[in-house]
Amino acid sequence: MKFERTLLLLPLFLLTTVSQAQTKNTRVGFVNVQKVVAAVPGGGPYLDLRKRVDTDLAKREANIRQLTLKANRTRTKADTDALKKAQQSYANAQKNYQSRLAQAFKPIGKRVDSTIAAVAKSSGFGVVLDTEVAARSKLVVYANVAKTDLTPAILKALKK
Repeated sequence: MKFERTLLLLPLFLLTTVSQAQTKNTRVGFVNVQKVVAAVPGGGPYLDLRKRVDTDLAKREANIRQLTLKANRTRTKADTDALKKAQQSYANAQKNYQSRLAQAFKPIGKRVDSTIAAVAKSSGFGVVLDTEVAARSKLVVYANVAKTDLTPAILKALKK
């Protein structure tokens, strides 16, 4: 009988726990990392490299799409080999670019990350997302930009 009573009370306990967890306000903020990086001394060269990398990888992706269509249509060994070669070249380029970008970001990364963390913490935000990444991935359906955009506060903190 005691076990049955416990089973009956368990859902009520879980409901009260969930509502309490939801009342704790974990604020989610957004930052335009591109603008922040551009404002940091040394950020310009990193952004230029990022743009060149994105352009090159986009061209390679387009080439792979074309080669995929052709290889699927013709099914010849030459077209299949060309596709494999393009895919391998893309993978190698991507790996090379990742290390170059990481190296270029290293001198400015600590300042960018620490400033974002400090502003977010002092403003009461528990989570901060990159605006561009959130938009591109469709991770966020709605956000009140006036209340969630930390970019101006971070840019102001960087000028100090």
